[in-house]
Amino acid sequence: MASFEPVIGLEVHAQLLTQSKLFCACRVAVGQEANTAVCPVCLGLPGALPVLNEAALRLATRAALALGLEIQRESVFARKNYFYPDLPKGYQISQFEEPYSLRGHLDFEVDGAIKRAGITRIHMEEDAGKNLHGRGSDSAVDLNRAGTPLIEIVGEPDLRSSAEAAAYLRALREILMFAGVNDGNLEEGSFRCDANVSIRPVGETKLGTRVELKNINSFRFVQKAIDVEIARQKALLEAGGTVAQETRGYDAEQNRTYSLRSKEEAHDYRYFPDPDLPLVRISDALLAEEQAHVPELPDAVRRRWLAEGLAESAIATLTAHPEYVRFVERVRGLGAAEKTPLPLVKIANFVQTEVLRGATLDGLQASFSVTPEQVFCILDLMQAGRISGKQGKELLSLVEGTGADPEAVVRERGMEVVSDSSALEASLARLIAANPKQADGLRAGKQQLAGFFVGQIMKETGGAADPKLVAELLAKLIAG
Repeated sequence: MASFEPVIGLEVHAQLLTQSKLFCACRVAVGQEANTAVCPVCLGLPGALPVLNEAALRLATRAALALGLEIQRESVFARKNYFYPDLPKGYQISQFEEPYSLRGHLDFEVDGAIKRAGITRIHMEEDAGKNLHGRGSDSAVDLNRAGTPLIEIVGEPDLRSSAEAAAYLRALREILMFAGVNDGNLEEGSFRCDANVSIRPVGETKLGTRVELKNINSFRFVQKAIDVEIARQKALLEAGGTVAQETRGYDAEQNRTYSLRSKEEAHDYRYFPDPDLPLVRISDALLAEEQAHVPELPDAVRRRWLAEGLAESAIATLTAHPEYVRFVERVRGLGAAEKTPLPLVKIANFVQTEVLRGATLDGLQASFSVTPEQVFCILDLMQAGRISGKQGKELLSLVEGTGADPEAVVRERGMEVVSDSSALEASLARLIAANPKQADGLRAGKQQLAGFFVGQIMKETGGAADPKLVAELLAKLIAG
């Protein structure tokens, strides 16, 4: 791209985590038998009247607040008219001239540098159904998804590479997940994006002809599809051709984009305010309540943990899901409540290396094989010197999947660290006498041989000795 630069803008559809649809009481169904979560409203039957789902309005408001957009206290639902088999009413209820939020931006990191892309607007709309192809010579329509509440996040054309596009999407997905608005599931389509891609000569300010890439379902494919499309447009222009305004899909197996439909002119959707829906008003109370529900966002967590000395690798792992962050902070909070604070580094390292091995994720939900209370107890026992690090790992495996109190397990199994100085000193004296060569080497300054004696004591005590105390006693005996 020496002579051309890409110009990329993303339109992201994020499904709101409500139990029912945007304008009716039908449940939001995933994986259910086709056409079993439908009613006269989402089927578009004559006389059926939509009623706005307040939970959807609340989540939409929270999303806009988390992304720093300006909330419009009054907004209007409009009918977007077009005809497609998965759109039973012949129009989609969306927002057009008066959306509920405007003007914001998203900061994201690419190759260690912070970039900023503008967000034009976020508006609410209902999802369409789903066309099912490949059923012999037939196609069918499943309308379970019709009416599912969405927000559309319309980005400015501020992205200049596929890497920036992928980083923007990751940052956006994280914020929506941490805010509890969207589950971030790309495979099921609850978080999906369209990419508007054009190229122009470097230094040019006028936008080139835009091609829309539809419904790409992974960050990796977003990058690959954009790169392929940029190369295709560049080859066309360098050969003296022109880029046609159209909608294209991405074939991952052949790594190519392909034409879906031409778009020589903007569609005339004939938007007009939906006469069945009143003006949407966002009250002071609703706004204040949803502002209070916006949590500490992932970038803020990362900055705080980094300032507290946590390694970047641990931070990246533990901020990959909001429930990981909540688990760490819950363990930390228990320490503060019990007036036995635990260092963040110790909590984070134990959770990352031990606890996450037994964790499973399902959208925004996470299940752990141990509770924060059990982990706090184990770490507290380790910090007090009552069990060793090795015993802490063993204790974790003993209480996983149970409600057992780790302290009670330690008592029952006699796991407490051996800290009887006289007994340990006698054992060390015996080992020194039995291993004169190693003892002489240690006296001569070969400090690595201390590990031999400490290791033997740990082996004899089944890991129950205090290694720090053992090392101190060994130094005393060798010097004496």
